[in-house]
Amino acid sequence: GNKVTVVLGAQWGDEGKGKVVDLLATESDIVCRCQGGNNAGHTVVVDGKEYDFHLFPSGIINPKAISFIGNGVVIHLPGLFEEAEKNEKKGLKDWEKRLIISDRAHIVFDFHQAVDGLQEVQRQAQEGKNIGTTKKGIGPTYSSKAARTGLRICDLLSDFDEFSSRFKNLAQQYKSMFPTLEIDTEGQLKKLKGYAEKIRPMVRDGVYFMYEALHGSPKKILVEGANAALLDIDFGTYPFVTSSNCTVGGVCTGLGVPPQHVGDVYGVVKAYTTRVGIGAFPTEQINEIGDLLQSRGHEWGVTTGRKRRCGWLDLVILKYAHMINGFTALALTNMDILDVLDEIKIGVAYKLGGKRIPYFPANQEILQKVEVEYETMPGWKTDTTGARKWEDLPPKAQNYIRCVENHVGVPVKWVGVGKSRESMIQLF
Repeated sequence: GNKVTVVLGAQWGDEGKGKVVDLLATESDIVCRCQGGNNAGHTVVVDGKEYDFHLFPSGIINPKAISFIGNGVVIHLPGLFEEAEKNEKKGLKDWEKRLIISDRAHIVFDFHQAVDGLQEVQRQAQEGKNIGTTKKGIGPTYSSKAARTGLRICDLLSDFDEFSSRFKNLAQQYKSMFPTLEIDTEGQLKKLKGYAEKIRPMVRDGVYFMYEALHGSPKKILVEGANAALLDIDFGTYPFVTSSNCTVGGVCTGLGVPPQHVGDVYGVVKAYTTRVGIGAFPTEQINEIGDLLQSRGHEWGVTTGRKRRCGWLDLVILKYAHMINGFTALALTNMDILDVLDEIKIGVAYKLGGKRIPYFPANQEILQKVEVEYETMPGWKTDTTGARKWEDLPPKAQNYIRCVENHVGVPVKWVGVGKSRESMIQLF
C-alpha cells in the first residue's frame, strides 16, 4: 500500500512547517490535517502572494491535490468559510471541489469559542496566569469530545431535529457553568443548517476514504501536523499545551491510518527557539540577543499577532521530540536570521543540581530550574539569503547544521534561508 509522509513541528510551533508542507504539497496527491483546528496558522507564499491557512491543509493551493480534514480535527464552520473567502480574494479557486471533510470530525460551536475566552479570564483571576490559548474554542471542543457530549459533522448532516436537541443540551450545560454566557440558540442552529448544506458535498466517511487512498493506485499522501511536539497534550510542557496530539501518534488516531503506513516523518526545526505565551523556556534570551532574533525573525503569531519569546536552539528539546516522533530527516528553517551574529550558542544538555540529566523533565517547576549547558560556535557573518545549494552556505553555517545532525542523530534534508519557495535548500 501507499505510505504517508508526515511533517511535524519539533519545538513549540512556528517552525516554518507551512513552507515545508508547501514544498512537498506541490507533488502530493492528497494533503491531510489530522488534529487541531483553526488555532493553527500556516503562512505560504506563492508567486509573491501570501496565503494564511488555519483550517485548510496548505495543499489547498495545489489544484491537482485533494485536501482532507481528518476526524481528529475540530472544525469551526464559520471559520472555515471565512478562511475560504479571504483566500478566494487572493486568487484561491475551486477549493470546494478539492476539499474532503471526515464525517467523524467534531464541530467547534460559537459558544465553545466564548467559553474559551471566559476560561482564560477565570484562569487569570484565579491563578494570576492563563494558558495563552488562541480563544478559538479548540480546548473546550476537545473537552466536549472527551466528555462525550460533543457533536460531529455526521450528526449535523443526519437528523437535524436530533442534532438540535443535543445542541440545546450542550448549550444549556455551558450556560449553567458560565452564568454570564449568552447563547442565541435558534440563531446558531439556523446558521448551522445553512452550513450543513454547503459542506454536504464535501463530507465523506473518512476511514473509508483513507483506506482507499492507502490501498488504491500509487499516491503521494502528505500529512501536515499543526502545533508542535512541545505543545502536545501528552508530551508537551503541560499545562501550557494545546488539546490534541501533535506528535506522530495523532496521525494514526486523527486520520484512521495504521502505523505501518507511516513513511517518512520530517521534523521542522527553527535555527533558534521561540515560544508564544507563558511556561518554562530554558534557552530563552531576555536580552539584546532575544530582541534581535525577535525583530529579525518577525516573531509574532499568524493566528494571534502575539510577540514570540526567543532564545538559542535547544537540542534537548529536539532529541526529546525525536524520541517521540522518530524523525527520518529534519528541515532547519530561518537560518538567515542568525546571519548577523558574532557567536552562536546551542543548548546541548540540561543540568539539575550540577548533574546532567538524560531526559526532558515533565514537571513545569523542575523545568524552570534546569541549567542549560551550551556549546558556543563562531557566527558566519554572511548574508545567506541568496544561497540555493549546500556549497553556497558559508563553512561556519555548514558546521552549525552538522552540529545539529550529530547531536540529534538525524540528517538535515532542507535548510531554509528566506521566505520564498526557492529559499528552501534541499541537501539530498
